[in-house]
Amino acid sequence: MSNYSEQFASDNYSGICPEALEYTLRANQGSTPAYGNDEWTQKAADHFRELFEIDCEVFFAFNGTASNSLSLAALCQSYHSIICHEISHIETDECGGPEFASNGSKLLLAKGENGKLTPQAIEAIVTKRNDIHHPKPKVISITQATELGTLYSIEELLGIREVAQKYNLKIHVDGARFANAVAALNKSPAEITWKSGVDVLCFCGTKNGMALGEAIIFFNKALAVDFDYRCKQAGQLASKMRFISAPWLGLLETGAWLKNARHANQCAEYLENKLLDIPGVEIISPRQANAVFVKLPEGVIHSLRAKNWQFYTFIGVGGVRLMCSWSTTKSRIDELIDDIHQAIAPG
Repeated sequence: MSNYSEQFASDNYSGICPEALEYTLRANQGSTPAYGNDEWTQKAADHFRELFEIDCEVFFAFNGTASNSLSLAALCQSYHSIICHEISHIETDECGGPEFASNGSKLLLAKGENGKLTPQAIEAIVTKRNDIHHPKPKVISITQATELGTLYSIEELLGIREVAQKYNLKIHVDGARFANAVAALNKSPAEITWKSGVDVLCFCGTKNGMALGEAIIFFNKALAVDFDYRCKQAGQLASKMRFISAPWLGLLETGAWLKNARHANQCAEYLENKLLDIPGVEIISPRQANAVFVKLPEGVIHSLRAKNWQFYTFIGVGGVRLMCSWSTTKSRIDELIDDIHQAIAPG
Protein backbone atom coordinates (compact mmCIF):
# COMPACT_ATOMS: atom_id res chain seq x y z
CA MET A 1 0.00 0.00 0.00
CA SER A 2 1.48 3.36 -1.02
CA ASN A 3 2.18 5.98 1.61
CA TYR A 4 0.16 8.31 -0.60
CA SER A 5 -2.97 6.20 -0.39
CA GLU A 6 -6.07 7.92 0.89
CA GLN A 7 -6.51 7.62 4.65
CA PHE A 8 -9.29 8.27 7.18
CA ALA A 9 -7.32 9.66 10.11
CA SER A 10 -8.21 13.28 9.37
CA ASP A 11 -9.59 15.54 6.69
CA ASN A 12 -6.29 17.40 7.10
CA TYR A 13 -4.69 14.55 5.14
CA SER A 14 -6.46 15.62 1.95
CA GLY A 15 -4.81 17.73 -0.73
CA ILE A 16 -5.89 21.01 -2.27
CA CYS A 17 -9.20 20.92 -4.12
CA PRO A 18 -9.22 22.03 -7.79
CA GLU A 19 -11.07 25.31 -7.14
CA ALA A 20 -8.70 26.45 -4.39
CA LEU A 21 -5.70 25.50 -6.49
CA GLU A 22 -7.02 27.26 -9.59
CA TYR A 23 -7.56 30.53 -7.73
CA THR A 24 -4.14 30.25 -6.10
CA LEU A 25 -2.56 30.01 -9.56
CA ARG A 26 -4.63 32.96 -10.75
CA ALA A 27 -3.40 35.03 -7.80
CA ASN A 28 0.16 34.13 -8.76
CA GLN A 29 -0.03 36.17 -11.96
CA GLY A 30 2.02 39.33 -11.57
CA SER A 31 2.39 41.47 -8.46
CA THR A 32 -0.14 42.90 -6.03
CA PRO A 33 -0.01 44.91 -2.79
CA ALA A 34 1.06 43.02 0.33
CA TYR A 35 -0.40 42.48 3.82
CA GLY A 36 -3.99 42.07 2.65
CA ASN A 37 -4.21 45.29 0.66
CA ASP A 38 -5.00 43.35 -2.50
CA GLU A 39 -8.13 42.70 -4.53
CA TRP A 40 -8.21 38.99 -3.68
CA THR A 41 -8.47 39.68 0.04
CA GLN A 42 -11.10 42.38 -0.48
CA LYS A 43 -13.20 40.16 -2.75
CA ALA A 44 -12.98 37.19 -0.38
CA ALA A 45 -14.04 39.34 2.58
CA ASP A 46 -16.95 40.73 0.57
CA HIS A 47 -18.02 37.19 -0.36
CA PHE A 48 -18.13 36.27 3.31
CA ARG A 49 -20.39 39.26 3.91
CA GLU A 50 -22.69 38.06 1.15
CA LEU A 51 -22.63 34.50 2.42
CA PHE A 52 -23.51 35.50 5.98
CA GLU A 53 -25.91 38.26 4.94
CA ILE A 54 -24.30 40.80 7.26
CA ASP A 55 -21.62 43.47 7.28
CA CYS A 56 -19.07 41.51 9.30
CA GLU A 57 -15.38 42.03 9.92
CA VAL A 58 -13.21 39.37 8.25
CA PHE A 59 -9.60 38.46 9.04
CA PHE A 60 -7.40 35.67 7.74
CA ALA A 61 -4.95 33.52 9.70
CA PHE A 62 -2.75 30.56 8.92
CA ASN A 63 -4.35 27.93 11.15
CA GLY A 64 -7.13 27.02 13.53
CA THR A 65 -5.15 27.24 16.76
CA ALA A 66 -4.24 30.85 16.04
CA SER A 67 -7.77 31.68 14.90
CA ASN A 68 -9.40 30.27 18.04
CA SER A 69 -6.77 31.63 20.40
CA LEU A 70 -6.69 35.17 19.03
CA SER A 71 -10.45 35.52 18.65
CA LEU A 72 -11.04 34.26 22.20
CA ALA A 73 -8.40 36.67 23.47
CA ALA A 74 -10.30 39.50 21.76
CA LEU A 75 -13.47 38.54 23.64
CA CYS A 76 -12.08 38.58 27.16
CA GLN A 77 -9.46 39.92 29.52
CA SER A 78 -6.85 37.86 31.36
CA TYR A 79 -9.01 37.75 34.50
CA HIS A 80 -11.99 36.31 32.59
CA SER A 81 -12.85 32.69 31.87
CA ILE A 82 -14.07 30.75 28.83
CA ILE A 83 -16.70 28.04 29.21
CA CYS A 84 -16.19 25.10 26.87
CA HIS A 85 -16.84 21.38 26.61
CA GLU A 86 -14.33 19.12 28.32
CA ILE A 87 -13.32 17.54 24.99
CA SER A 88 -13.28 20.79 23.02
CA HIS A 89 -10.29 21.37 20.79
CA ILE A 90 -9.30 24.53 22.68
CA GLU A 91 -8.99 22.38 25.83
CA THR A 92 -7.40 19.21 24.49
CA ASP A 93 -5.45 20.04 21.33
CA GLU A 94 -4.16 23.60 21.26
CA CYS A 95 -1.30 23.41 23.74
CA GLY A 96 -2.69 26.19 25.93
CA GLY A 97 -2.99 28.56 22.97
CA PRO A 98 -6.12 30.40 24.16
CA GLU A 99 -4.65 30.90 27.63
CA PHE A 100 -1.36 32.09 26.15
CA ALA A 101 -2.95 34.54 23.69
CA SER A 102 -5.25 35.99 26.35
CA ASN A 103 -2.48 36.27 28.95
CA GLY A 104 -4.19 33.80 31.23
CA SER A 105 -7.95 33.56 30.66
CA LYS A 106 -8.99 30.29 32.27
CA LEU A 107 -10.92 27.54 30.52
CA LEU A 108 -13.84 26.26 32.61
CA LEU A 109 -14.88 22.79 31.48
CA ALA A 110 -18.40 21.42 31.22
CA LYS A 111 -19.69 17.96 30.48
CA GLY A 112 -22.37 17.21 27.90
CA GLU A 113 -23.56 14.27 25.84
CA ASN A 114 -22.16 13.83 22.35
CA GLY A 115 -19.65 16.63 22.78
CA LYS A 116 -22.24 19.39 23.19
CA LEU A 117 -22.65 22.10 25.79
CA THR A 118 -26.11 22.66 27.23
CA PRO A 119 -27.61 25.83 28.72
CA GLN A 120 -27.91 24.00 32.04
CA ALA A 121 -24.23 23.05 32.11
CA ILE A 122 -23.21 26.60 31.20
CA GLU A 123 -25.44 28.15 33.85
CA ALA A 124 -24.13 25.74 36.50
CA ILE A 125 -20.59 26.95 35.85
CA VAL A 126 -21.55 30.63 35.75
CA THR A 127 -23.46 30.46 39.02
CA LYS A 128 -21.04 28.18 40.89
CA ARG A 129 -18.97 31.13 42.05
CA ASN A 130 -19.19 34.87 41.52
CA ASP A 131 -16.62 36.18 44.00
CA ILE A 132 -13.58 38.21 43.05
CA HIS A 133 -11.23 35.30 43.76
CA HIS A 134 -12.55 33.33 40.79
CA PRO A 135 -12.04 34.23 37.10
CA LYS A 136 -15.19 35.89 35.81
CA PRO A 137 -17.03 33.95 33.04
CA LYS A 138 -17.08 35.98 29.85
CA VAL A 139 -17.20 33.65 26.83
CA ILE A 140 -18.97 30.47 25.75
CA SER A 141 -17.02 28.51 23.15
CA ILE A 142 -18.79 25.81 21.15
CA THR A 143 -17.63 23.66 18.24
CA GLN A 144 -19.84 23.22 15.16
CA ALA A 145 -19.64 20.38 14.13
CA THR A 146 -18.40 19.06 17.49
CA GLU A 147 -15.33 17.02 18.22
CA LEU A 148 -17.57 13.93 18.21
CA GLY A 149 -19.05 14.78 14.82
CA THR A 150 -22.40 15.93 16.18
CA LEU A 151 -24.32 19.12 15.46
CA TYR A 152 -25.95 21.88 17.43
CA SER A 153 -29.47 22.46 16.15
CA ILE A 154 -30.83 25.98 15.87
CA GLU A 155 -32.99 25.26 18.92
CA GLU A 156 -29.92 24.28 20.92
CA LEU A 157 -28.06 27.37 19.74
CA LEU A 158 -30.95 29.60 20.75
CA GLY A 159 -30.95 27.97 24.17
CA ILE A 160 -27.28 28.80 24.56
CA ARG A 161 -27.93 32.34 23.35
CA GLU A 162 -30.57 32.76 26.04
CA VAL A 163 -28.19 31.87 28.85
CA ALA A 164 -25.46 33.98 27.23
CA GLN A 165 -27.71 37.02 27.22
CA LYS A 166 -28.81 36.36 30.78
CA TYR A 167 -25.22 36.46 32.06
CA ASN A 168 -23.72 38.88 29.51
CA LEU A 169 -21.52 36.24 27.87
CA LYS A 170 -20.09 36.31 24.35
CA ILE A 171 -20.36 33.30 22.03
CA HIS A 172 -17.41 31.96 20.04
CA VAL A 173 -17.67 29.14 17.50
CA ASP A 174 -14.79 26.87 16.58
CA GLY A 175 -15.80 26.12 13.00
CA ALA A 176 -13.12 23.60 12.13
CA ARG A 177 -15.85 21.73 10.23
CA PHE A 178 -18.38 24.54 9.94
CA ALA A 179 -18.96 23.84 6.23
CA ASN A 180 -19.90 20.25 7.08
CA ALA A 181 -22.35 21.54 9.68
CA VAL A 182 -24.00 23.87 7.17
CA ALA A 183 -24.32 21.05 4.66
CA ALA A 184 -25.74 18.62 7.22
CA LEU A 185 -28.17 21.01 8.89
CA ASN A 186 -29.35 22.41 5.56
CA LYS A 187 -29.58 25.87 7.12
CA SER A 188 -28.03 29.11 5.96
CA PRO A 189 -24.70 30.16 7.48
CA ALA A 190 -26.46 33.21 8.92
CA GLU A 191 -29.12 31.11 10.65
CA ILE A 192 -26.62 29.05 12.62
CA THR A 193 -24.28 31.92 13.50
CA TRP A 194 -25.23 35.54 14.19
CA LYS A 195 -28.97 34.97 13.92
CA SER A 196 -28.52 32.44 16.74
CA GLY A 197 -26.40 34.75 18.86
CA VAL A 198 -22.85 33.95 17.71
CA ASP A 199 -20.40 36.85 18.07
CA VAL A 200 -17.38 35.39 16.28
CA LEU A 201 -16.78 32.35 14.07
CA CYS A 202 -13.49 30.71 13.13
CA PHE A 203 -14.26 29.24 9.69
CA CYS A 204 -11.80 26.57 8.59
CA GLY A 205 -10.59 26.41 5.00
CA THR A 206 -7.88 23.81 5.49
CA LYS A 207 -10.20 20.88 6.13
CA ASN A 208 -12.49 22.04 3.32
CA GLY A 209 -9.95 21.84 0.51
CA MET A 210 -7.37 24.57 1.03
CA ALA A 211 -3.66 24.15 1.71
CA LEU A 212 -3.90 26.40 4.76
CA GLY A 213 -5.95 29.30 5.96
CA GLU A 214 -8.79 30.17 8.29
CA ALA A 215 -11.25 33.05 8.24
CA ILE A 216 -12.04 34.80 11.51
CA ILE A 217 -15.45 36.43 11.19
CA PHE A 218 -16.68 38.96 13.72
CA PHE A 219 -20.44 39.42 13.50
CA ASN A 220 -20.20 41.77 16.47
CA LYS A 221 -17.90 44.33 14.83
CA ALA A 222 -17.24 46.18 18.08
CA LEU A 223 -15.28 43.16 19.28
CA ALA A 224 -12.93 43.37 16.29
CA VAL A 225 -11.38 46.72 17.23
CA ASP A 226 -7.59 46.48 16.82
CA PHE A 227 -7.83 42.78 15.95
CA ASP A 228 -5.56 43.40 12.98
CA TYR A 229 -2.84 44.46 15.43
CA ARG A 230 -3.43 41.32 17.47
CA CYS A 231 -2.94 39.20 14.34
CA LYS A 232 0.24 41.04 13.41
CA GLN A 233 1.72 40.69 16.90
CA ALA A 234 0.99 36.95 16.86
CA GLY A 235 2.73 36.41 13.54
CA GLN A 236 -0.54 35.77 11.68
CA LEU A 237 -0.43 38.67 9.22
CA ALA A 238 0.65 37.06 5.96
CA SER A 239 2.74 39.36 3.79
CA LYS A 240 1.47 37.64 0.65
CA MET A 241 -2.07 37.49 2.01
CA ARG A 242 -3.54 36.81 -1.42
CA PHE A 243 -2.34 33.20 -1.20
CA ILE A 244 -4.70 32.67 1.72
CA SER A 245 -7.60 34.79 0.49
CA ALA A 246 -7.54 33.73 -3.18
CA PRO A 247 -8.22 30.04 -2.45
CA TRP A 248 -10.98 31.16 -0.09
CA LEU A 249 -12.45 33.12 -2.97
CA GLY A 250 -12.20 29.99 -5.09
CA LEU A 251 -14.23 28.01 -2.54
CA LEU A 252 -16.82 30.74 -2.06
CA GLU A 253 -17.27 32.00 -5.61
CA THR A 254 -17.70 28.53 -7.11
CA GLY A 255 -19.71 27.06 -4.24
CA ALA A 256 -17.01 24.42 -3.74
CA TRP A 257 -16.99 25.04 0.03
CA LEU A 258 -20.48 23.54 0.28
CA LYS A 259 -19.99 20.93 -2.44
CA ASN A 260 -16.86 19.65 -0.71
CA ALA A 261 -18.62 19.46 2.65
CA ARG A 262 -21.62 17.63 1.21
CA HIS A 263 -19.35 15.10 -0.46
CA ALA A 264 -17.46 14.44 2.79
CA ASN A 265 -20.73 14.05 4.71
CA GLN A 266 -22.15 11.67 2.10
CA CYS A 267 -19.00 9.55 2.19
CA ALA A 268 -19.22 9.34 5.99
CA GLU A 269 -22.84 8.20 5.70
CA TYR A 270 -21.80 5.55 3.17
CA LEU A 271 -18.99 4.43 5.48
CA GLU A 272 -21.30 4.24 8.49
CA ASN A 273 -23.84 2.13 6.59
CA LYS A 274 -21.11 -0.28 5.49
CA LEU A 275 -19.79 -0.57 9.04
CA LEU A 276 -23.25 -1.27 10.43
CA ASP A 277 -23.41 -4.39 8.25
CA ILE A 278 -20.37 -5.89 9.98
CA PRO A 279 -21.00 -8.08 13.07
CA GLY A 280 -19.09 -6.94 16.15
CA VAL A 281 -18.80 -3.33 15.00
CA GLU A 282 -20.51 -0.65 17.07
CA ILE A 283 -21.09 3.02 16.19
CA ILE A 284 -20.36 4.95 19.39
CA SER A 285 -21.38 8.49 18.47
CA PRO A 286 -24.19 9.73 16.24
CA ARG A 287 -22.87 10.39 12.74
CA GLN A 288 -24.17 13.78 11.69
CA ALA A 289 -21.36 15.28 9.59
CA ASN A 290 -18.17 13.80 8.10
CA ALA A 291 -16.87 11.76 11.04
CA VAL A 292 -17.66 8.19 12.02
CA PHE A 293 -16.78 7.00 15.53
CA VAL A 294 -16.73 3.26 15.76
CA LYS A 295 -15.75 0.63 18.32
CA LEU A 296 -13.56 -2.10 16.86
CA PRO A 297 -11.99 -5.11 18.57
CA GLU A 298 -8.33 -4.56 19.47
CA GLY A 299 -7.29 -7.36 17.12
CA VAL A 300 -9.00 -5.61 14.20
CA ILE A 301 -7.26 -2.34 15.03
CA HIS A 302 -3.87 -4.05 15.06
CA SER A 303 -4.65 -5.81 11.78
CA LEU A 304 -5.62 -2.56 10.09
CA ARG A 305 -2.50 -0.80 11.33
CA ALA A 306 -0.38 -3.68 10.01
CA LYS A 307 -1.87 -2.94 6.60
CA ASN A 308 -0.88 0.74 6.97
CA TRP A 309 -4.34 2.09 7.63
CA GLN A 310 -4.05 5.31 9.59
CA PHE A 311 -6.69 6.57 12.04
CA TYR A 312 -6.97 8.05 15.50
CA THR A 313 -7.88 6.10 18.64
CA PHE A 314 -7.90 8.98 21.12
CA ILE A 315 -11.33 8.24 22.56
CA GLY A 316 -10.54 5.16 24.61
CA VAL A 317 -9.87 1.48 24.07
CA GLY A 318 -11.47 0.33 20.85
CA GLY A 319 -12.69 3.79 19.92
CA VAL A 320 -11.70 4.71 16.36
CA ARG A 321 -12.37 7.95 14.50
CA LEU A 322 -12.74 7.67 10.74
CA MET A 323 -12.88 11.00 8.95
CA CYS A 324 -13.98 11.68 5.37
CA SER A 325 -12.91 14.65 3.29
CA TRP A 326 -13.68 16.44 0.04
CA SER A 327 -11.46 13.91 -1.77
CA THR A 328 -12.69 10.69 -0.17
CA THR A 329 -13.71 7.98 -2.63
CA LYS A 330 -16.20 5.19 -2.14
CA SER A 331 -13.77 2.72 -3.67
CA ARG A 332 -11.26 3.48 -0.93
CA ILE A 333 -13.99 3.11 1.70
CA ASP A 334 -14.76 -0.30 0.22
CA GLU A 335 -11.08 -1.28 0.59
CA LEU A 336 -11.19 -0.36 4.27
CA ILE A 337 -14.43 -2.26 4.80
CA ASP A 338 -12.97 -5.35 3.09
CA ASP A 339 -9.94 -5.26 5.39
CA ILE A 340 -12.18 -4.94 8.46
CA HIS A 341 -14.22 -7.95 7.26
CA GLN A 342 -11.04 -9.96 6.80
CA ALA A 343 -9.75 -9.01 10.22
CA ILE A 344 -12.98 -10.01 11.94
CA ALA A 345 -13.46 -13.24 10.02
CA PRO A 346 -10.04 -14.21 8.63
CA GLY A 347 -9.99 -16.72 5.84
